[in-house]
Amino acid sequence: MGPRRSRAHALASPRVEVQRLADGLWRWTTRHPTLEDPVLGTEVGCVYAETNDAVVLIDPLVPVDVNERNRFLDALDRDVKRMQRPVAILLTCAWHRRSADELRERYRATDEPPRGVDAPPVADDEVVLWLPSHRAVVAGDALLGLGDLRRCPDEWLAERGGRELLVAVLEGLVELEPDFVLPSHGDPVVQDATRALAAAAAEPPFE
Repeated sequence: MGPRRSRAHALASPRVEVQRLADGLWRWTTRHPTLEDPVLGTEVGCVYAETNDAVVLIDPLVPVDVNERNRFLDALDRDVKRMQRPVAILLTCAWHRRSADELRERYRATDEPPRGVDAPPVADDEVVLWLPSHRAVVAGDALLGLGDLRRCPDEWLAERGGRELLVAVLEGLVELEPDFVLPSHGDPVVQDATRALAAAAAEPPFE
């Protein structure tokens, strides 16, 4: 079942687009303050996930606009309080730090994945996250949702682990039969995610 957009969810605000993917799994997008890439665009995706052990925020970005920022943080505070669980802030790569330091201090959060969450490396400085309770793959720059789901260009991986490592990790994740693939850049895959991920592993990368 595809995502349902909800204006009622706590994180929603006029310039923050929120998608409810499943119970306890949300993806929000907002404008990056410095990204002006003609291919990747200016909007980036972030993930909020509730697990048995933690509230997980992946590559989080707080909106820049002051009013929007305050609404967002107030709403996130309510969600964290409602869950009464520790907060874990996870990054797919160091350059997606975004608002991680601010939120880590705000919630006294850990940077350790909670029990069950896997973070296989796809390069020497990047991981892909597997959220088994939601059957979701979360990717930073390794996968792009620009058109069809595609692997990143091979040159992005030069001296960082190479194409072979990324393909091997993706093939392993295909065997887990994910329901969602949530890249940072572009559209999430919310239907036929296993098929889309298998195609991304097998077909040529984005150019």
